[in-house]
Amino acid sequence: MGKQVSATEAVRKFSEILNSIKYRGDHYTIIRGGKPVASISPVETETSGRTLGDLKELLKKLPSLGDESKRFEKDLKEIRRQQPSMPGKDKWA
Repeated sequence: MGKQVSATEAVRKFSEILNSIKYRGDHYTIIRGGKPVASISPVETETSGRTLGDLKELLKKLPSLGDESKRFEKDLKEIRRQQPSMPGKDKWA
């Protein structure tokens, strides 16, 4: 069940209410004269319908980088080689 706020309180705290709806998914019922007159809730968003299983096909459709990919791979390997090694033991324990 959602939260109930008076129309006056909704006007005064509108920005806070919107943030609560957006970030926490709260639902509000606006009360005027002791009766509910409106409700505010998050907008339902449509999903793309894609799944993780579709990823392989999507990756196949990407254009090839050609020779650039070989240079990029070489650069990454060189960067990794130059990185200092991680300490083997937790010195703070």
